[in-house]
Amino acid sequence: MCGARIGCLVSKNEEVISTAIKFAQARLSPPTFAQIASEAALQTPQSYFDEVIEEYTERRNILIRELEAIPGVQVGHPKGAFYCIAQLPVKNSDRFAQWLLEDFDLEGETVMVAPAAGFYSSEGVGLNQIRIAYVLNKESLIRAVQILKAALQQYTD
Repeated sequence: MCGARIGCLVSKNEEVISTAIKFAQARLSPPTFAQIASEAALQTPQSYFDEVIEEYTERRNILIRELEAIPGVQVGHPKGAFYCIAQLPVKNSDRFAQWLLEDFDLEGETVMVAPAAGFYSSEGVGLNQIRIAYVLNKESLIRAVQILKAALQQYTD
């Protein structure tokens, strides 16, 4: 349940509770529908999760294999996420991502990527990295990486 942010906190520490209340009143607190859905999800049979894990593992492995076949690309191997971080042979992934959307297409198609710098708390880290979710079906993931590869061959920064 991506984004549900469900949890529980029990403490006698007043400072901890005070801080938790601030978060609960901010946008980070789980909305009522997410709490209700999370409770219902507890009744989901394990077989569902087994199938989802198998599917996403296959998608992850396909994405990593395809990305690693592109010269100059390095990719992390996530163990629990449904996205990976890939280091590209570009200086600035923000500019590259914008160029992909505004100026590049391969047979009428392009890809949208998320520059990774915003996912780090340290300034300057991840400037040449992108975050790619593997939520597409396997064939679409392969095609997306083909488009990314063609884009990297044409891009100059």
